[in-house]
Amino acid sequence: MELVTPQIGLIFWTTIVFTLLLIVLKKFAWKPILDSIDERNKSIEDALKAADKAKEEMASLNADNQRILIEAKKERDLLLKEAREIKETIISEAKKNATVEADKIIISAKSQINNDKMKALVELKNHIAGLAIEMAEKILKSELSDKNKQKELIENALKSSELNQVK
Repeated sequence: MELVTPQIGLIFWTTIVFTLLLIVLKKFAWKPILDSIDERNKSIEDALKAADKAKEEMASLNADNQRILIEAKKERDLLLKEAREIKETIISEAKKNATVEADKIIISAKSQINNDKMKALVELKNHIAGLAIEMAEKILKSELSDKNKQKELIENALKSSELNQVK
């Protein structure tokens, strides 16, 4: 059991080594450790300040973005209104032009129809006259095929003509 119970010499030397270790650590380790901890605290504070500043800038940018967005919507609405007005103007002009063109086409068509009608009437009259002449010719041929009928027709024609009438 001697190993388990410490002796005074061991305690003395352990205390001296521990004290020397504390002195060496204080002189060489605590100051750099504390300096690095202070530096770390300062960098964290700086980072927090930068984050707060960035947050403020983001809020400012968001406000600017909202303002720009509202202005863009106003401009878009204005452009859409102008586009609608232009569209309505173009449509009304196109309707007006279409009406004028339709009237011109209708007048032209009526004129063409009248011309075609007159042409058809003239052709019909010419055709009827040609048919009448053909029929008269056929009737005369059939009537004049007999010599007695020819003489009778000539005599009737002479009687009715002005040659036989004395003035």
